[in-house]
This record gives sequence, C-alpha cells and structure tokens, in this order.
Amino acid sequence: MKRRRTFKVCVLSLCSIFFLLMARQAMVHTPDKPVDAHATRPVRIIDDLDRKPIEGAFLTSGNEIERTDENGVGYVKLDGNKVQVELKVGVRARGYQRKEESIPLPQEFRPPLYTPKGVYLSLHEILLGEPEEFSHAPQEVRLKTFTPKALYLSFYGIGDRRIRESALRLIEETELNALVIDVKGDKGMIPYPSSIPLVSEVGGQKIITVRDMKGLLTSFREKGIYTIARIVVFKDNLLAQKMPELAVKTQNGQVWRDREGLAWVDPFKREVWDYNVSIAIEAAQQGFDEIQFDYVRFPDASAPQFSMANTQENRVQAISGFLKEARDKLLPYNTFLSADIFGYVCWNVNDTLIGQTLDDFLPYVDYLAPMLYPSGFQYGIPGYRVPVTNPYEIVHLTLKKAQERTKVSSLRFRPWLQAFRDYAFDRRIFEEKEIKDQIKAAEKFGSHGWMLWNPRNSYSTNGLKRDEPAKVASQDSTR
Repeated sequence: MKRRRTFKVCVLSLCSIFFLLMARQAMVHTPDKPVDAHATRPVRIIDDLDRKPIEGAFLTSGNEIERTDENGVGYVKLDGNKVQVELKVGVRARGYQRKEESIPLPQEFRPPLYTPKGVYLSLHEILLGEPEEFSHAPQEVRLKTFTPKALYLSFYGIGDRRIRESALRLIEETELNALVIDVKGDKGMIPYPSSIPLVSEVGGQKIITVRDMKGLLTSFREKGIYTIARIVVFKDNLLAQKMPELAVKTQNGQVWRDREGLAWVDPFKREVWDYNVSIAIEAAQQGFDEIQFDYVRFPDASAPQFSMANTQENRVQAISGFLKEARDKLLPYNTFLSADIFGYVCWNVNDTLIGQTLDDFLPYVDYLAPMLYPSGFQYGIPGYRVPVTNPYEIVHLTLKKAQERTKVSSLRFRPWLQAFRDYAFDRRIFEEKEIKDQIKAAEKFGSHGWMLWNPRNSYSTNGLKRDEPAKVASQDSTR
C-alpha cells in the first residue's frame, strides 16, 4: 500500500510539473507573441561608487557595438535564431576599468522545453520565481573608476626577469598600477610567438623574449595591473627592408633612413595599415587592456619621398585614416585605444609637419598621450625658454593648452613623463624633484593618469608615493 501511495504521489507530482512547464511554455511561445530575431536587451551602466549613469559607455557583443545614452542605457542585440541562456557583453567607458558581463536573456531565447537544459531552466524559474518585467528592465552593470600610473618596459625589458621583477616590486611598493609593454618595438620585433605570417617573413620573430604573453598578462591582471600594448607603427626597419615597395624613399628612389639609420614605411600604404592593425588585434586577443600606437606619424624630416604628395591635408588624412581603421577593427575586442603625439602638437595650429593634429585624432582614440618630456621641448614654450628647469610648467601648461583647443574632458589625456637624463640642455638627471613636479602637474590638470618613460627601463621610487592605500583592486577578468 505504501508503495502504491508513493507511486501515485510521484505520478501526480510529475504531472503537475509537466502542466506547469507546458503552461510556462505556452506563455512564452504563443502565436500572438512571435520571437523577434532582432530583439534587444537593455543594459544600464552606472558608476560603482555614486551609482550615477555613465553616458557614452561601449557595449560590445560579437561584432555589435552600442553606446549608452544620457541615462546610461544601451541595447545589446539578441539573435532570435540562436538558443542562448545568457549573452557575454564587453563593457568599457573612458576613465573606468573594462569588464565582461554575463547578461541573462528572456525566456524566448532559451533552450526549448523538450531539451534537458530547457527543463532545468524552467523548473529553476518556477521554483525561484522570475520578475514579469525580466526582459524589459535594464540589466545593471557597475564600472569602477581607474587611473593608470605606468612604467614603460621595452621589447627586452619585458622579457628580462630581473627588470620585470624590479618593475613589479615598484608597483607593489608605490602608487604605480600599470605597465606599457612593447608589442612591436622600435626595431619592428614582436616579443612573443605571433600567428601573423608577415611577422615571421620580415624577421620579427628572430628573438622571442616572452614565450607566453597571455599567461604573463593573466598574472599581471591577478595583481591588479593594467596593461598597455605599445605598437610602433610607421617606423619599421624590418618591414621596409623586406618590402622596399612599402618604404619611405629618398629623392633618388632608395630606401630612406632616419638619424638612427632605421628605415620607415609609407603611411599612405594600406598594406602597412593592415599589418599594424593585425598586430593590434592579436595584442587585444592576448589580453591587453589597451592598445597604444606610437610613431603614428610621418618622419620629422623634409627629405623623404612618399607615394602621395607630402601636403598637410594628405598627411592628416593618412594618419587619422589609419586610426579610424584601427578603431573600427578593434571595437569588437572591448579594448581601449590611445595614440602618442609630439608635445608641440598641443601648441601648434598646423600638423607639425608630421600629420598629427589634436582634433583629427580625438574622434578615433580613447586617450591621447602627449610626450611631455621637458628635454623634447627644444624651443621651450611661452615664458619658459629652458624647459628642464621648469618641468611642472611644461607639463601643466601644455595639457591646459591642449584642453583649451579641443574643449574635451581632461580625462582624454594621459601624458608621457620624463624619467631619463636630459640630453638637450644641461644633462641633468631627472630624479625626485623633477619626476614629482611632472606628476603633480598632470594630476592637478586631472589627466587620466600618466606614464614614465625610460628607454633603459631603469626606474626607482624617486618622485613616487609609497604604497598608495587606494590602489585599485584586482582587474575584472575579460577573457
């Protein structure tokens, strides 16, 4: 008798669950409620601290890119032809950490009831409940503010254990929290094994200094370190020598070389664009938080010959055109984009004869990185003829001039600061005071952090705050 009773109870229970599931299925898939193959899911991006909406945040899902409105709301597109339980969405906003969020989807985009997954999800929702407004209320995503304070590590520096560990100790002991790493350095070499055939063809893999870049970046992320991939673009001795048809030429048609004896490639050539964009995409896939283009300019010399007329209009179109191409191709990777510019670009009304202008760069990058080394201001700035004696004024006034001309937030700028010995004036060593003054100037301006440059990768605690208590928490995993 007990067995029969138990059997009846089980049968009744199963029947009840079956009817509940059928009722739920009917509620979702009714003739008057067809599944929209182009439906959207609202997502609201807010500041983690003050809960205020973030306007202009990027939402990345596959190849679909959306921006949030003044209420912090954006809409990710759903594919009604696919069975999905959740959607992975990349989220980023200027001045914040990027992250990847799992967005739960409405019932009509979930597995059918007759599948094991469908039964499980339906039972889970029946027992735990689900708000009726599920598919209409925005999914809330919080972003944390982040201000990079970085050191530069060269092609060899990132692979040298002693140099790398010295940099990591400084990050542990001071306010530093970021690294700029050569992905394609001044000589055209790439430090890790690349899957891009042309990299090997030009000789960019003759020396490998980092065997597992993805693993190294993961270890940095676990320590809360923001990583920036530096890619030297148009100064490319390897590509120019291997494919001289892409090289900048002399007036007699030979490969032109700069003062260091290195060849450059022609900024007008689309093949050069494609090569560098492919390297940037690979760096994003490795896990870098940001791609930074350096030498994204024409040579600062009048002798070179190019495949097009060397006019300001042509130069600016070539450089900004490359940046637009790179931005468009990098959008699906939820990676920030920045570009290095000459310090005098912030002051000059022309393109400084190298194709760089503030207004033409800003639409295509998240951050501009002016190189504000006092030693590089060989003519000084108004009121300061010897820049190395006034590093604070050089940095602060140049950033202010750039903001006055562009009318954008100070967060769109992140300057390079000098952490190396002067080479242009009195040969002074930049130590405690000089570095501290530059950092103070950048922070008073309100820039999105700063970066220290030393080509020898020789850094110390000079000018840095010790063990900043508000150091950022570990980065959210984005891969």
